[in-house]
Order: sequence, then C-alpha cells, then structure tokens
Amino acid sequence: MDGPGPHLSQLLEAAVLTRPGHIAVEDENGRSLSYLELARIADRLATRLARWGVGRGDRVGLCLPKGIEAVAAIHGTLRSGAAYVPVDPTAPAVRSAGIFADGGVKVVVVAAELAPGLTAAWPCHGPLPRLIIVEGTVDHLGPADALWNDVLADDAPAPLSSVRDADDLAYVLYTSGSTGKPKGVMLSHANAFTFIDWCELTLNLNENDRFSSHAPFHFDLSVFDLFASCQCAATLVIIGEALGKDPARLGPFITSREISVWYSAPSILALLGQYGGLERAGYLAPRVVLFAGEVFPILPLKRLRALWPLADFWNLYGPTETNVCTAFQIPDRIPEGRSVPFPIGSVCPPLQANVVDETGRKVAAGQLGELVISGPGVMKGYFGQPELSAKMFFYDTIGNAWYRTGDLVRDDGSGCFLFHGRRDRMVKKRGYRIELGEIESALYRHNGVDRAAVVAKTDDAGVSIAAFVAMKPAHKGSVIAMKRHCTSYLPHYMIPDSITFLQDFPTTSTDKVDYQGLKQRVPAEA
Repeated sequence: MDGPGPHLSQLLEAAVLTRPGHIAVEDENGRSLSYLELARIADRLATRLARWGVGRGDRVGLCLPKGIEAVAAIHGTLRSGAAYVPVDPTAPAVRSAGIFADGGVKVVVVAAELAPGLTAAWPCHGPLPRLIIVEGTVDHLGPADALWNDVLADDAPAPLSSVRDADDLAYVLYTSGSTGKPKGVMLSHANAFTFIDWCELTLNLNENDRFSSHAPFHFDLSVFDLFASCQCAATLVIIGEALGKDPARLGPFITSREISVWYSAPSILALLGQYGGLERAGYLAPRVVLFAGEVFPILPLKRLRALWPLADFWNLYGPTETNVCTAFQIPDRIPEGRSVPFPIGSVCPPLQANVVDETGRKVAAGQLGELVISGPGVMKGYFGQPELSAKMFFYDTIGNAWYRTGDLVRDDGSGCFLFHGRRDRMVKKRGYRIELGEIESALYRHNGVDRAAVVAKTDDAGVSIAAFVAMKPAHKGSVIAMKRHCTSYLPHYMIPDSITFLQDFPTTSTDKVDYQGLKQRVPAEA
C-alpha cells in the first residue's frame, strides 16, 4: 500500500490506467511515446536502479540533453523511490561533476558525448557513481556500468518498494550560490503537489491540452511541464535548446504542433512577439500562457497580449525554494497608458504570505518589506547545508516556519504584491537565478586576476551582467581570454555580457568594492 499523501510516480500510473495509448511525450523530430510505452521504460529503469540498491532517500543524477530519454529517466527515478538531480548538459563538466558529488548521487544517467568529460572532472574526494550511458558504445567511453538500451531490454523485473511517502525527497535543483558553489534545493513530493494541485484548480487545464516543454529540466519551471501535463494525461511537447532560443522557428512550431499551454521565462515570449511571425493569418495561439522567472517589461507584454488576444495570461512568481507561490492574471486588455510591469499577484493557497521588516515583523500595507512564504510548498532545505537552511527561515509565535525570499515587495492593501527588486546580489536573467558572487568566484580562479567585481543592469531589453577586473602586475587583460576562462566554470547564461579591465577599483571608506560606483561605469552596449 502507498504511504500517506501523494507521490509523483502515481501520476504516470494513473495516466496509464485512463489513457494508455495517448501520446505522453513527443519531441521536435517526431519521436513519441504513449503513456503505456513511457511507463514500461520508466519501470525497466527503476528495476535496474533497484538492483543496484537505489531506493527511497537516494539520488540519481541526470546529465542529458532535453529529450524523450530524459523524461523517461525522470519518471524511472521517481518510480524507484529515489529523487532526481538534473544538471545543465551544456554547462562545464567540472560544474556538473561538483553538483553530483555534492548531492551524493548513486547513479548518473548521462549522454554518451558527455560521459568522458564527466568522469575526467570527477572530484577526487568521492567515488564515481555508477553510469548508465544513453546512446553510443562502451569502447570509447571508458567506465560504464550499463547502456541505456541494455537497461530497457532487461525483461527480468526486480521487486520495487511500494512504500511511498509525500514527504520523501522528489528532486534536488541546484541554483547559483553566492559563495561560488551551487546549492541544492530539496523539494518533496508534497512540495510539488502543492503547486501542481493549485494549477489543476486554477488554470483550466484538460486532457486535450498540449503542453510546451521549453524550460530545461534543471530549471524549476520544468516541474509544471512534466507533472501538470501528466496529471491531465495530456501530451508534453519537448522543445530543444536550439529551437527554444530561435523565435523565427519557434513561432511556427507552436502553431504547427498545436501547443495549447505555454510556460516560459518572459524573455523568449518577448522575442516571439517581435520575431515569431505571430501576426500572420491563421496563427493558432496557445490557450493558456504562463510566464515566470523575471519581470516582463510592459511594452513587449502589450505587443504579445495584442497578438494573442484570446489566451489566458498569468504572471507566476516564486523562487525555486517555494515553487510558484503568488500569481496574477493579466487582463484581456492592457491599458494604453500603463507603463509599469504588472504585480506578482496574490498568494496561491494553501500557502501563506507576509511582508516583513528585517526583524521579521509584519509591515503595514503599502510599506516596503521582504516577502516571506509559509506552507506545504516550501522546500525541505538545502542539501547538506543545515546552517544555510536554518538561516533562510524564521519562526512565528505559533511555530510556523517562514521562508525568506529576499525579494522586496509592497502589499497594495488587497493582498496583491508589487515587486520592487532584491535585497541581496542575486539577479534573474532569462529566468535563471544568478548569484553575482558566483561569477566573481569564477573570475578569481584566473591566476592573473587581482580583483574582480560583477554588477547587473536592468532595462527594457532585460538583464545584462558586467564584470570589472584588475589584473596582477605582469598579467595582461584580454576579454576573449577571460570569457574563455569563465566558460570552464560557469554555464553559458552566467558568462558576463561585458568585461572591463580597470587599473584601480572604486572603493568605499572601508575599502570594500563600491558596487554603486561600478554601475555608473557599465558600458552602454552591455
């Protein structure tokens, strides 16, 4: 019997019972799996994991490009009772290896072309996990414990534990860390269902919908794509990284694949409105359009709202640690005179929200304060970092834990929150959370760097990141060389847009970097 509370693995099981032959997932190249086919692959992977001793409380790493195999690996991991730990397959191998070592994964499902780099970059302080290689052969890959196709051809099932608990760990998503080390956000099945159930009750989703899968699987927006579609027994349409960044191809793709539910960061939607060909006659627009991860500037939102007048638009907000926790439905008609972004909205039940001062006391409506969130959608903590986890929470007089989002907001008096920026040095770019301190740490790994500082600039075009570097004597600064250095440690979305070399850094009276002074020096083209 199942343990108390819902478990994400039950979504696939229910979909198989109700719509076994319905297409569960399809990719841009025309490959697809029905729900029955997806379940069979997931169960065979779960069987192999169980034979290797993987079960409840364990972690399985995923280092795969977006595709059908990645979706099946996620469901197979959940079926085994373990939690999945996805990484950015385009990020440097040293970053992925560090995340897997930090997360203590027992097994990694890895693309053949990425396996050599991952094994070569593995930290010496921990044993290499078992590898399941997707595609390719073992001959040129070095150590491999199994090939994906061999796992799927295994017909001898092993007994899988039927004990499930909603409080079990479901996935760990690693986000940028201010110390230079990514931190793993631990989310349980109950955390995920708090959001997924709210979506089912609020967004008018159904079994005939076709959901976009635009967000990478290491990005928290993908939780909606993967599991809301499965809860509806609908179809998930995978959009690869190259297509996802190309609005001229993506616009026609949306209509040709009849995507009815779209979810992404605002940046690609802004590009779609400008370059996606959405104005042509007969264009089939999505029925539900969700965006999150960053502020949607009002001018491109107006353009898209006019091009897709019949769609339901929602601005969703929430850090990875809470899933989505507030929402605001965009009106059918945006007033011409509106010049500021829309609010992040009201709290999504059953979560609770407050605006507090630095001591944790609630501030009056209209006053600026930090948004804090409490309830069953809030994370279990950061993996292996109990001190950081404790720092991010405070407790009220009746014992409720409140997560400090770090975001500054105002309550307009009706419980609707207006976003006013960050308290710390974290920014959002194309939906990704970026700690500027992590970029600085990467710059300092260059043996010629004497001092480094990073700032961000925001305008209607989005967020740009500017780095300032002072080199040690006898070392010459080169923008190309410094960007190449950064690619060895940072994912592509964290590479600075501009790098400026300085002889002397502006400093405060206490000899700290004067970040406000540096913002005045950001190049105009950054």
